[in-house]
Amino acid sequence: MDEEALSQKSRIRVSALSIAAGLFILGMKYYAFYISHSAALKSDAIESVVNVVAAVFALGAIIFAGKPADREHPYGHGKIEHFSAAFEGGMISLAAVLIGYEAVHSLVDRPPLEHLGKGMAINFAAGVLNGVLGLYLIHNGKKQRSAALVADGHHVMSDFYTTVGLGCALLLVQFTGWLWLDAIIALAVGALLAWTGFKLVRSSSAALLDTEDPDLLDKLVAAINRIRPKDILAIHELRTLRSGRYIHVDIHMVVPEFYGIAQSHDLADAFAKAVVREAGIEGELHTHVDPCQRSLCDHCAVEPCPIRRQSQERTQPITTEEAVAAGPV
Repeated sequence: MDEEALSQKSRIRVSALSIAAGLFILGMKYYAFYISHSAALKSDAIESVVNVVAAVFALGAIIFAGKPADREHPYGHGKIEHFSAAFEGGMISLAAVLIGYEAVHSLVDRPPLEHLGKGMAINFAAGVLNGVLGLYLIHNGKKQRSAALVADGHHVMSDFYTTVGLGCALLLVQFTGWLWLDAIIALAVGALLAWTGFKLVRSSSAALLDTEDPDLLDKLVAAINRIRPKDILAIHELRTLRSGRYIHVDIHMVVPEFYGIAQSHDLADAFAKAVVREAGIEGELHTHVDPCQRSLCDHCAVEPCPIRRQSQERTQPITTEEAVAAGPV
């Protein structure tokens, strides 16, 4: 079995584990709410429902994203992972609305709290499991370059932080007897979730719209500067397109104008493979060759050159601003 197939199996295994763990944690949190009748604990349980639904959707997205590129999807199916992350953000926002409704209802009716200490203990234990699960998902998502797993992991970690904050606040309810504070805490949880959902939808939308990724561009330019041969005089019009873990890169490279077609092709092909390998990305780099037009003689080290106008006077690394510029620099 090749490396890509093993990687896909690993992503599916991690996602399936997320679903199983999410169901177990959900059971713990709902039991904590059931014995305590706490609106704050109920809000935490509602968020866990979202975790499970989002994890199921993420698993489907990962399976679909693993399909190879075809004629209808020449860049592969990876963008479905960004749809998954956007869906998860929407689910989080929906959970925030539901939590807000339940909190207001509890604030009006003020049901009596029972066994709050035991409920808090069970909920805190579930929160610790969530923290471990969240770190596991983020680590494996980055390792496997899966946007769906990383988004799921950040969501689970936000649930962990919520549980910790909620537990501290409920201790205040326990010691002061201010039962109305329980509903206020639930409202605060809802507001925090709404903000988390908004940020997740915003970042996913940026990926779906192919918004420029400055970190990726800097990474590519750094790799180019490390391995650039002397006969690639400059680069420009560097563009990237991310489809899940797969990255497509377009670039124009300037070579000595006296190079023949075959020599320029071989140079471009070797350079493209070297950049992908040096940058450590999963994807492809397509090059377009431009002639130097004798405009870069002052920092060209190619010898012998039959068309040189002046001797080499300087060498300098390529900057990101030069790399993304619309024309030769």
